[in-house]
Amino acid sequence: MAGRQVQRRTARRIRTALCAALPLALLPLLTGCQDPAGAADAPPGIQRMLDRRAAAVRDRDAGAFLASVDPRAAGYRAQQRAVFANLAQVPLAAWSYELVRTDAFGLPPVAGADGRRVAAEVRLRYRLTGYDTGPVTSVQYLTFTDRGGRWLISSDSDGAGSGRRSARQLWDQGPVQVVKGRHSLVLGVRRGTAALRELADRTDEAVPAVGQAWPGKWAGRVVVEAPQSLDRMAELLNATDPAGYRGIAAVTTGETGSAPAAPADRVVVNPEAYGELSTAGRQIVLTHETTHVATRTATTSTTPLWLSEGFADWAAYRGGGRPAPATAPELAHAVAKGTPPSRLPADGDFRFSRSARQLARAYESGWLACRMIADHWGERKLGAFYRAAGRGGGQSAGRAMRDHLGLSPAEFSRRWQSYVVKQLG
Repeated sequence: MAGRQVQRRTARRIRTALCAALPLALLPLLTGCQDPAGAADAPPGIQRMLDRRAAAVRDRDAGAFLASVDPRAAGYRAQQRAVFANLAQVPLAAWSYELVRTDAFGLPPVAGADGRRVAAEVRLRYRLTGYDTGPVTSVQYLTFTDRGGRWLISSDSDGAGSGRRSARQLWDQGPVQVVKGRHSLVLGVRRGTAALRELADRTDEAVPAVGQAWPGKWAGRVVVEAPQSLDRMAELLNATDPAGYRGIAAVTTGETGSAPAAPADRVVVNPEAYGELSTAGRQIVLTHETTHVATRTATTSTTPLWLSEGFADWAAYRGGGRPAPATAPELAHAVAKGTPPSRLPADGDFRFSRSARQLARAYESGWLACRMIADHWGERKLGAFYRAAGRGGGQSAGRAMRDHLGLSPAEFSRRWQSYVVKQLG
């Protein structure tokens, strides 16, 4: 299906030898597929109103923005007034709305005679000045009400009961504060300037480090979002259960396998988990996540997670000089017990539902596999292998091994097993 998005959820743990044991994740943003017929059947005034609303945001015109909101929806109107004010410091290069389809969810009954109502799916697209080569896309489920021949927005929450929850952005959570670094833009809500500056500094260090590790072209700029709490982080990820992200220090969102101008990436930081990390651990976290941003266009559904996560860890630990057993303590323990891994980790081994020990073994295994390639074939060959593994087809990784490493998957696995024992024994 055209426009299909690839979803990948992974986790990793920074071990206590370095900092608190906390996983990270790569989670591409999902957007719905457009239904042109549904949009074509909608009353024409709705899209025109949305166009005026978008222009009001770009022009910083609060009056014109609120003119798109139903005055009888007092609570929603107050919320939208605050949202507009929260955007004041956000450097916007573009902002637009697209009506995707109507009848997107069931509307609750209306008491008494009132105007016509339409339940619609709307796609917001925006870009940040100087950082986004492509737009971020966010799906909203809105209620439009006809008030005397004018279509106005009455709600963005009526669809929640049917599972149609409007995606939230930082400016829905409070006034956005902005800190700019050399290679970074950090957006935060109620975090304080010092916390945002620290994130910018860490990201500024990560960008050149990733540039040395990744041979592919990328923008060399990273946008970091710093919400106030775990609950707010989950809200930005459109997650219904914040507890599922409790130990996650950061999440990278974006579309994998896209052209360079595809929708932009965001690194979303969990202040609770990130705050427990040591200085070195925070640097590893942001370098790992920045690597996902850099490799995004070369990463597809055919890229095995041991490779994408292992490469991000390899880039994060590269040049640090830490011995392998200190970086891979779970595997080192297994080797010491005489139970080294028998295979490379499958994608399922990276699921959040796995235990902390299982996740650690998966990530350590991927890291050592990428480290082995860099040691035996060279860093440039590792990058070429990564790109080849994501070029499409169910056998991409195996074919890339043969073409770039001269080994079959079985031979590579055996070589890796020996390498693990040698490095950790």
